[in-house]
Amino acid sequence: MSLVRRTPLRLVAVALAAALALAACGSSSKGGGSNTASTGSTVASGNVPQGGKLTIGAEQEPDCMDWIGTCAGSSWGYWMAETTTIPFAFLASGSGGDLKNTPGPVLAGAPTVTQSPVETITYKINPDAHWSDNVPITCDDFAYTADQQQNGKDIYDRTGYVDLQPVTCTDPKTVVVKYKPGKTFASFELLFSGTVGILPSHILKGKDRNALMKDGYTWSGGPWVEKWNKTDSIVLTPNANYWGPKPKLDQVTFKILPDTAAEFQAYRSGQVQMIYPQPQLDVVAAIGQGLPNSNTLYNANTGAAEALWINNAKPPFDNLVVRQALGYAIDRDAIVNRLFGGLGVKTAVNSLNPPVVKDYSDPNAWANYKLDLAKVTSLMTGDGWAKGSDGVWAKGGQKASFTINSTTSNKRRELTETIVQQQLQAAGFDMKIANQKAGDLFGKTLPAGDYQVGLFANQLTSLIPGECNLFCSENIPTAANGNSGNNWYRVSIKALDPLLRSVDQNLDDATRRSDAAKADDVMATNQVTLPLDPLPDIVIWNKNVVGPVGDNAIMGPWWNLAEWGVKS
Repeated sequence: MSLVRRTPLRLVAVALAAALALAACGSSSKGGGSNTASTGSTVASGNVPQGGKLTIGAEQEPDCMDWIGTCAGSSWGYWMAETTTIPFAFLASGSGGDLKNTPGPVLAGAPTVTQSPVETITYKINPDAHWSDNVPITCDDFAYTADQQQNGKDIYDRTGYVDLQPVTCTDPKTVVVKYKPGKTFASFELLFSGTVGILPSHILKGKDRNALMKDGYTWSGGPWVEKWNKTDSIVLTPNANYWGPKPKLDQVTFKILPDTAAEFQAYRSGQVQMIYPQPQLDVVAAIGQGLPNSNTLYNANTGAAEALWINNAKPPFDNLVVRQALGYAIDRDAIVNRLFGGLGVKTAVNSLNPPVVKDYSDPNAWANYKLDLAKVTSLMTGDGWAKGSDGVWAKGGQKASFTINSTTSNKRRELTETIVQQQLQAAGFDMKIANQKAGDLFGKTLPAGDYQVGLFANQLTSLIPGECNLFCSENIPTAANGNSGNNWYRVSIKALDPLLRSVDQNLDDATRRSDAAKADDVMATNQVTLPLDPLPDIVIWNKNVVGPVGDNAIMGPWWNLAEWGVKS
């Protein structure tokens, strides 16, 4: 799965195509047209056996485990190792897309929030909370984490932390967070949550955080301790000093596999007992034939949306007219129907906000972008473009030619690219395909802006709306921000910035929702990128795996792994 994380949204590659076959298991509609389907059952938590080992197939290896660093762009690392070892102030708890923010076990309860004279959040830390070396989790850990988010080097995303005053510790277990006068942040649940969590001051303060974490770490503030065997596996064992309920399993191994075909074969042969597969077409047929002794779950109310992500600073897409013409040159509904029609998903999404935060969007923002070759011709000729003898638009010696990048060995995305390429050729655009390894694409090419169009999905890692980190002009990676901005798309629209900042900062929720919808409309008018489809999650697991197994659209399938077990 190659998605990119986003805080609130991260990049990843999610499971989808398998859902085509799984849809036959039955579905139920929810708000916004979302649906789920599942087969099989699990056992109640109280009946989960103690002991045993579980092996899970993993399609993507993290680039590093410095979770707040720019190298940690993959959601797979977040799902496998961060959610299992790092304490979070808030969790997106629940299953499927029916989630809510709840205080994590590191807190003694919900924090208190006041708005006068400045926005202030006061946390009470669970008196029993401590690290795996038995050092208590204290206010110093919150203060260190906030300082790193504000002032540390090589930070993935600083959303929510930029305007903080230094954290105040009235006692070791009380944390007082204040914003600067005149500054606010509406989504306070994001602090010390999402992909940040809380880091151990006594281990990291005054040292090179990245050097100590990037290749894995031996400490933990969660129910598990991780060991990263690079290129092979990530192994979780119980944190013997965890203050909460201990894991029931003796060991969980995430086996790194090269692609979906290998992952699926490993599941069928019994090498792994659970997978979170890519939606590859060859897997769909196999699932359709039936998987013995298996449970399956499909969830379309997800935190992910796939799109054609356009670099607004690279020719020919530094030209608004060309971006708009591209939108009218592609039949998005035909693509979605080809990929997911068997699932009942036949129309493109028209917002970049995933289904789980649909209330903070205009779900019809991109609805006008439908295949219309006459509109393409009108736009291009009106801007001085003319078709050459090769049928490709050209202007001033520049052709309407570009390269698209996606992840290698992804049959569904390769099919998408082929369909788009054919449609664009008929419209007078020349598109070349040059896919890359996920680590190179998400770790180098996209952040550096060394691309024209990318095909991938953004994945929410916190149940918080907001896209300023992706599209506000101040978040374009530059030397001024340490190249840590997440606006890889080089979007710079004067009217857009205040709307997106409002979604992050305005304390009136009605205004936030309204401004989020307006922001969608501004981005669609400027055709900053082109949304394609929602990405349902698929979970497949052996019936010997028991407990409250399911999908969490934000935190992934393994957020409650400590409650699982295996039947002998």
